[in-house]
Amino acid sequence: MSELSPSSDKTEITEAVTVPEDLNDPSLYLNRELTWLAFNRRVLHEAGDERNPLLERLKFLAIVSSNLDEFFMKRIGGLKQQIGAGVSTRTVDGRTPKEQLAECYAEVREQEGIQLDTLHGLMAELREHDIAIYRYEELTQEQVAYLHSYFRDNIYPLITPQAIDPAHPFPFISNLSLNLTVQVRFPGEGNKNSLSRIKIPIGEDVPRFIRLPDSRHFVAIEDVVQHNISLLLPEMKIVNCNQFRVTRNANTERDEEHADDLLSLIESELRERRFAPIVRLQIQGDMDETTRGMLAAELGLNEHKDVFNSGGDMLAMRELFQLVALVIPELHDAPFQGVDHPGVRVASNIFHAIRERGPFLLHHPYESFRSSVERFLKEAAYDPKVRAIKMTLYRTSSDTKVVDYLVQAAKNGKQVAVVVELKARFDEAANIRWAARMEEAGIHVTYGVVGLKTHSKIVLVVRKDYNGLRRYLHIGTGNYHAGTARLYSDLGLLTNDPDMGRDATELFNYLTTGYTPERHYRKLLPAPKVLKAALLARIRRERELHSAEKPGLIQFKINALEDADITRALYQASRVGVHVDLIVRDTCRLRPGLPGLSENVQVISIVGRFLEHARVYYFQNGGNEEYLIGSSDAMKRNLESRVEVVAPVEAENLRKELRVFLDVQLNDHRNAWDMQPDGTYVQRMPRNEAEQKGCQERLIEMAQERVKQAKRYQMGRTRRRIAGRNLR
Repeated sequence: MSELSPSSDKTEITEAVTVPEDLNDPSLYLNRELTWLAFNRRVLHEAGDERNPLLERLKFLAIVSSNLDEFFMKRIGGLKQQIGAGVSTRTVDGRTPKEQLAECYAEVREQEGIQLDTLHGLMAELREHDIAIYRYEELTQEQVAYLHSYFRDNIYPLITPQAIDPAHPFPFISNLSLNLTVQVRFPGEGNKNSLSRIKIPIGEDVPRFIRLPDSRHFVAIEDVVQHNISLLLPEMKIVNCNQFRVTRNANTERDEEHADDLLSLIESELRERRFAPIVRLQIQGDMDETTRGMLAAELGLNEHKDVFNSGGDMLAMRELFQLVALVIPELHDAPFQGVDHPGVRVASNIFHAIRERGPFLLHHPYESFRSSVERFLKEAAYDPKVRAIKMTLYRTSSDTKVVDYLVQAAKNGKQVAVVVELKARFDEAANIRWAARMEEAGIHVTYGVVGLKTHSKIVLVVRKDYNGLRRYLHIGTGNYHAGTARLYSDLGLLTNDPDMGRDATELFNYLTTGYTPERHYRKLLPAPKVLKAALLARIRRERELHSAEKPGLIQFKINALEDADITRALYQASRVGVHVDLIVRDTCRLRPGLPGLSENVQVISIVGRFLEHARVYYFQNGGNEEYLIGSSDAMKRNLESRVEVVAPVEAENLRKELRVFLDVQLNDHRNAWDMQPDGTYVQRMPRNEAEQKGCQERLIEMAQERVKQAKRYQMGRTRRRIAGRNLR
């Protein structure tokens, strides 16, 4: 699963594969955790790719570290819980939890080795641009004095050394904190050592990397603490000092079926997460075996399996984002700002534009989230004809105006109902705060359906138009989050389709009441009741319509293909000759290119400047093409345990936009990787100058060109109108 190479002979790989007849055979399915780690390795490759600007490469290195932190908190934490509970059930790919854990650990250790080599290379290149993280031995006396003063004024007051001895039990170690173990010797006590723990106080007031005056030179805070430790432990001899860091399990969800108050339950879970079991210990390479063994034992870890050694190098590389933020244009990607969508750019009223010229397909970040989605909500808040606003909120951020506009709408007398997902992983505390603020403003806040996460991205606006009440919708693939809307590639649909509006009303009635009578949806495909069966039926239909004269075609662009039933159905379609194109960002169970089974399948992964996050499902359907977009990936949890919304895109002009979008990605030779039959990936390489541009760069240019065309069209209309007046 870990091999990445610039080229490969697919024929040789294919001929070596023996394909079982039974579609339930575990060898036909790749492992979820290992395929996700393979994605992380592709991200790591970007950090070493010299075609990327230097600080962008550093950004990818920080992303890899952040990704691994979450992987341990969520996925490794989950595997350890299964092992602790005695689960030995094999996954669809034939692995027990213990086997998965062992293979994941081996892959992570290999990736961490590449990370360290990449870091060394990047640091050397950064020095050529006068950017450096200095070690103390490289500093001048003046710089040492400056850091001593900085430590005394800004760090020393925040630190509390904690002794570890019979009178002082082992202290609590917070998740992802950076810590020091310090062995000291008291004067007059011979060779007797004592141990202390110091937590490094990284936060808003104290950065990880302390900047030296009038320079782009930094010193890591842990280095500063270590070299000023005599102020903390005066008159003691420092025997050694080592860094360590822990990762705690984030899987603390409890059974909400029997909860009296879901909000209280989530608040309780957040408190428990602080004290959740530790799943990983990271240490510096020169830590002595005694200290290492003591730490592992105190933290409840296996010293030989759960301890990850950095080899004496930096821990917590995710904090390299601080250096990535340096404003040095030549070391970053060319600046980019999303353009205004041509369809709504010149409209004085967004609802009139949707009604008269819509529907509109939004491409983020290529088109601005602020001037489209946020504008939709803003105008809904202030438009006197708007009667009600209903929406789902999975994640948002402080720089997003969504909550502000919802509060303003309530103040303006609109009926506002918001379904807030309290269980959005790592955003629970923020969502509790948003929910409280909205409730204080008189908004009807609910927390979805018991037992299901509400992951759908949908806004319903009810407006009194000239001909009665009409429903206006935004249905998206991404969260209502201004920050990620600038960094993630997503799609959205603005429409006033009557059938979709009725379906949305049904959906919100379900979400706000939890009642589950049989509901009839005309066009929307919500999960968990409808979507999975609908996708399987469409795959089966494509198989049945396929013929030599009219070959079938299925294309999915998703973040993950994990559901075994969907994977099996795609195998069945491919086996009869249906061509299947899968653009899958990370986890993918399906193995392409297997003789007699998946020879008609290609799986590619796009890794670039933006995180690919859009979901598109396409079925050729015998020429009556069908395009669907929405919030759901082809994962068991999305299809069976979440409320998702997938919607058809029916307008011919929007279908053409989606066709171009898919084709640009499928034909990428800069950011695309091809999966091989054994699950490894091979990066595509440009064959000519035109292919040097990746799909994301091309989509930026295409969005800008759409705006230029709209301006030219508008200018032409204006000239014709003026000419007509002159003739009169």
